[in-house]
Amino acid sequence: MSALAQNNYSGHFTRSLHDVMNAVGKKWNVSFKYNVDTTGRQLPYADFRVRAYSLEESLNNICKYFDFNWWKQDDRVYKIKPYEYPRRHTDEGQQMLTYLSSLYHNRIEFENRRDSVKREVRKRLEIDSYMEKLVHKSPILSKVRKYDGYTVQNICIETLPGEHVFGSIYSPVTKGKHPLIICPDGHFNGGRYRKDEQLRLGTLARMGAICVDFDLYGWGESESEYGKDSHQTDRAHVIQALNAEVLLDYMLKNRKDVDKTRIGANGGSGGGTHTILLTVLDDRITAAAPTVNLASHFDGGCPCESGKPVQLSGGGTCNPELLSFFAPKPLQVVSDGGDWTASVPTLEFPYIQRIYGFYEAQNMLSNVHLPNERHDYGINKRNANYEFFIKVFGLDRSKWDENKVTVVYPEVLQTHL
Repeated sequence: MSALAQNNYSGHFTRSLHDVMNAVGKKWNVSFKYNVDTTGRQLPYADFRVRAYSLEESLNNICKYFDFNWWKQDDRVYKIKPYEYPRRHTDEGQQMLTYLSSLYHNRIEFENRRDSVKREVRKRLEIDSYMEKLVHKSPILSKVRKYDGYTVQNICIETLPGEHVFGSIYSPVTKGKHPLIICPDGHFNGGRYRKDEQLRLGTLARMGAICVDFDLYGWGESESEYGKDSHQTDRAHVIQALNAEVLLDYMLKNRKDVDKTRIGANGGSGGGTHTILLTVLDDRITAAAPTVNLASHFDGGCPCESGKPVQLSGGGTCNPELLSFFAPKPLQVVSDGGDWTASVPTLEFPYIQRIYGFYEAQNMLSNVHLPNERHDYGINKRNANYEFFIKVFGLDRSKWDENKVTVVYPEVLQTHL
């Protein structure tokens, strides 16, 4: 039967997807890019799915039949992609935050929700079952390398039998008690060995903070244990959270120069997602600065951020609500105009402000938005977080100079088991 013959009642008004999309493109003067195979696909009730008054509602009706989704690239280009469970449209994020806001109208109602969801996040992440299996062996520590105003020491801890976390400790050269900042890493090229990571941690150490970063699961030295494909698993989600907790526990128990009242968390992109998760899992964190990650409509596109179904906790949650549980502690959100965090100033930040208002602690919350920047951990993002930690941890501003940081080759930051 021809496509034309099917476009009637007995043929369920079927047309080829190719023809329908061409017609939609002409009607609204837009073009489509495809991350899906449209070859030979037929769409029943095709013309009835098109809404004369709305391109995007038409795309909703067409895409849902094939489990596709659409994403606006600019005013004239739309991308058609497979359905992604952690990614939604901005207006869906707005609806989610409106719904969540309706669940609590005061501090007591919010804290009841908070405590319940935090317990469920732990359960869905399954982190406690892993914590029970920790081997508690002494770490392998490299020699301390001395630089201008700071030192670096590599650390390797066996966590589970035969499994290790690999990281580096950046420390000030000054004596006394220092704040500690745990720095989960994101998916930027080069991992924790890249230049901007070394500059950030070295500068924070020069100013007086001890900083610890560590490899993503299946990245860097971890790749030699698990293989490069291991990162694309839900196990990455829990192991990265576990590794942050193991390193925090070690530093608090074994480093006498750590001030236990000043414990920070700071990471970008996927590291920002894990910064949020760390604030949910560990009440010892006293200040946090998740960077270029926060959105109500995106949970993180990697299994290391959304492999475990933590977002289903409490009947449905999202990263802004999880981060709001940190109230009233000092919190800074860094966002930009070139990625999914573009909505932060008008959507996610006002939601979190309302929660901080329950504690009359709005002054403990800030958003640095860089509308002309894209997704990275560039100098302006780093500067924003230097300012934040100077303010909340009393770091030494006079030592703020990235030019004093020595950037080394990746091998120098590795343990080489």
